[in-house]
Amino acid sequence: MLEEYSEDCNLIPVEKLQAAIRRITLTRSAVPVLCGSALKNKGVQPLLDAITLYLPSPDDCTHDFMSWYKDDLCALAFKVVHDRQRGPMVFVRIYSGMMKAQSAVYNVNKNCTERMSRLLLPFADQQVEISSLSPGNIALTVGLKQTATGDTIVSSKASAAAAARRAVRSEEKTKDRKSQDNLVLAGVEIPEPVFFCTIEPPSVAKQFDLENALRCLQLEDPSLKVRTDPDSGQLILCGMGELHIEIIHDRIRREYGLETYLGPLQIAYRETIVCGSRASDTLDRTMGDTRHQVTVELEVRPLSEDIPLIEYSANLPSSVNSYKEAIENGIHGCYLTGPLLGSPLQDVGVIVHEVSVLPGTSMTVVSACVSRCMTKALKMSEKQILEPMMSLEITMGEDHLSRVLADLSQRRGNVGAIQDRLDSKVVLAHVPLAELMGYSTDLRTVTSGTATFTLELSNYEAMNPQEQNSLLRKKGLV
Repeated sequence: MLEEYSEDCNLIPVEKLQAAIRRITLTRSAVPVLCGSALKNKGVQPLLDAITLYLPSPDDCTHDFMSWYKDDLCALAFKVVHDRQRGPMVFVRIYSGMMKAQSAVYNVNKNCTERMSRLLLPFADQQVEISSLSPGNIALTVGLKQTATGDTIVSSKASAAAAARRAVRSEEKTKDRKSQDNLVLAGVEIPEPVFFCTIEPPSVAKQFDLENALRCLQLEDPSLKVRTDPDSGQLILCGMGELHIEIIHDRIRREYGLETYLGPLQIAYRETIVCGSRASDTLDRTMGDTRHQVTVELEVRPLSEDIPLIEYSANLPSSVNSYKEAIENGIHGCYLTGPLLGSPLQDVGVIVHEVSVLPGTSMTVVSACVSRCMTKALKMSEKQILEPMMSLEITMGEDHLSRVLADLSQRRGNVGAIQDRLDSKVVLAHVPLAELMGYSTDLRTVTSGTATFTLELSNYEAMNPQEQNSLLRKKGLV
């Protein structure tokens, strides 16, 4: 087209130019660039027009799951906001089928059916109530109380089952074993929280209000986790970083009117074992007129990729099968609290060698004996603390590079690469999370406020003996 209108590009017909831009955008051979300022309301309308003109419509897109659901509803919940009057309001993107107000929908992730009371079309901070909406649109639903960010919404459980059958047939034809997993739309990948602290209401009377506020915030923010400490009964707030927890604390104050108190920030460590050990235990209790007696012998060992988490010895009698659920409940309960810090266990396998149960013994006693025996075996083994390692990316000017690298070496950081990005230097490093408390302030100080950084959990690594002993002394456990 440029050759055809080389003498005067202004003669190119608008429709022909738009069609050409759309064609190269859809083939991803070029990217349209638009200029503007949202602050000054300049260029916003051309941007919205360009989205409509150049980006693919739902009819242009083909996904495997769309053929499985056919004309049935399939939508993704991508955002949850909480309204004091209307309760949770869920933003959904419709991929197939029609979404209708006053209809029941099935949540594939939560395995539950909910009724949608109202369907709204959002325009910034205003909403227009509608009766139905077609594929490709974004809708705001009222009445979905269990739905969280990243959940897949379909018309019914029968619709999901029919899609699963179509996926199985597709799998047999294409030999793609991942087909069935794609029934759930790709949501948000949420890493495990790495910081936690206690949170307390201003008074006992406000405890219910605080729990309700945290429940609402968890629906909006899947990276926020809340649990109750089994020993103290305190609420534990688990988040992705210092700033994350500060924002949650501030939102509880602003949006729910609660002046809560936060305990000191803690690091989410893990525990494992270096070598295996074997232990046996007997629990004998008489409750009422019934005697409950269990004898258990098991072994804990370091877990590798080809070893199952729980393994049963070949010489166990077949009667053990009736107690398997109770045995595994006891083992899983023990995984939550390690022998050193009380942190969750990781990469620990269990072999059950012997289980002897007196007839009439309750399943709860079986679980308790297994848990106690496993705790004894863990205490006998050589233990190791695992600390969270963070992938750190720092962008700064070249004149600050040496000071940033010197600071990272003091924080036990391992620099993986130093890259050039325009006029800046980018440092990619692995750093223990424990060394990054307050890092945003320190980095601003070192670079005169010119550097930026991003942080995400990479993996858990074993602490060296000196650091582990130092941590245990700090916690008062040595």
